[in-house]
Amino acid sequence: MPRQVHLFDRPSRFVAGTVGQPGDRTFYLQASDDAGRTVSVALEKTQVQVLADRMADLLDEIADRADAVIPPDAAVDDLEPLTPPVDEEFRVAAMGLAWDGAAQAVVVEAVAAGEEPIEEDAILSDSEEGPDALRVTITPMAARAFIARARRVIAAGRPSCPLCSMPLDVTGHVCPRQNGYRR
Repeated sequence: MPRQVHLFDRPSRFVAGTVGQPGDRTFYLQASDDAGRTVSVALEKTQVQVLADRMADLLDEIADRADAVIPPDAAVDDLEPLTPPVDEEFRVAAMGLAWDGAAQAVVVEAVAAGEEPIEEDAILSDSEEGPDALRVTITPMAARAFIARARRVIAAGRPSCPLCSMPLDVTGHVCPRQNGYRR
């Protein structure tokens, strides 16, 4: 079966968001274009965190090295929920991040989990074979806005235990630093 790559070149919206309550949330990347097409892919909270951190590092490095205009940190301007219906196209197994110097844009690719391990050269490739993917090309300003929103979404989770840093449950927390006594 041929590979399906969902391409979004400068989408009208590219965000990280969640569905569910803290402690039981599903994280998504969602891209939408002006034609009304929306694609949502599910991923783990840590994947959202790593993507935001790596994207910030990439933009900072490009600002230092290249003669590209990279904006400083941006405020969260998109506080809207994910565009419904949130239908998961696939679960993300691996991601790629790159700078397209010719387009002066950030390229993000989220690759679907498959039956076989994902080879590194399959990410950000135009191969006809391989796992499905979501590939988004965004401006540096849109990337800064994505980073700000992703960090806000991550911070909106359960608070951490001040002793062990594990998430606190509403039903109680068994803290290993307190020998398992509930707090």
